[in-house]
Amino acid sequence: MVFDAGTLDLGDVALGDSIAVSGVCLTVVALSPPTFAVDVSRETLERSILADLGVGSAVNLEKALRLSDRLGGHLVAGHVDGVGTVREAQPSGRSIVFRIAAPAELRRYIAAKGSICVDGISLTVNALEGETFSLNLIPHTLEQTTAREWRGGQRVNLEVDLLARYLEQLMVRTPADGVESRITPQWLAAKGFPQ
Repeated sequence: MVFDAGTLDLGDVALGDSIAVSGVCLTVVALSPPTFAVDVSRETLERSILADLGVGSAVNLEKALRLSDRLGGHLVAGHVDGVGTVREAQPSGRSIVFRIAAPAELRRYIAAKGSICVDGISLTVNALEGETFSLNLIPHTLEQTTAREWRGGQRVNLEVDLLARYLEQLMVRTPADGVESRITPQWLAAKGFPQ
């Protein structure tokens, strides 16, 4: 796939570097500013909205974060977990509140006031309602991202919070795995975490 970087400066990008395209971490395989090319695996096409894109589709682009950079959101790896569907977009003052349906297997990682990455945008979850979660996007976010184009029925990439995913992995280890976790519900309760 080939993308036009638009206003994103590709001056410090080299072959082999990563660029997130609407939240999907992809490796640059050809570079001819202002465009760059990436290879996309079948797995990535099946797990993301990249196959939905057509010529001229708007995408969110972001170069890989350096560990010395300022972190203005939450940690995002660009490893999309699945696809959600925008159910509703309702104006609320100058903001827009979106309700997005998440696949059942991802919902346990989504928490009210927690973080989620939608189409490469680090966002805060307002509330959970059944199979959906809501987001309140301010005018600046809408102006700077493709969220301004989200409509009911549109598919969006979802990456759940890394910390939630890894915490679950630590919690579900069993002696049968050969590794018994020291982090148990009792240990968490003793450290003051709510049950």
